[in-house]
Amino acid sequence: MAVTVKIPAPLRSLTQNQAEVTVENAATVQAAVDELSRRFPGLKERLLDDKGALRRYVNIFRNEEDIRHGKSLQTALSDGDKLTIVPAIAGG
Repeated sequence: MAVTVKIPAPLRSLTQNQAEVTVENAATVQAAVDELSRRFPGLKERLLDDKGALRRYVNIFRNEEDIRHGKSLQTALSDGDKLTIVPAIAGG
């Protein structure tokens, strides 16, 4: 089972400048984040707080669905799903 994760430009320095990364065998968003964290040190701290919850300024979408409107990090993944990481950007 493969899931594609779209990496936003501000985090690409942590993923060897890759805009997309494939994660294998991730049944949930949490499992995908854990795998990304193993492969790319420093990424987890940018996505999760010290309690392991998704940071307030980070949004993750499974396909077109915001995971916060469902089971958050426990959202189930299927083969071919796309995760998109979207950090909130302050404007001014």
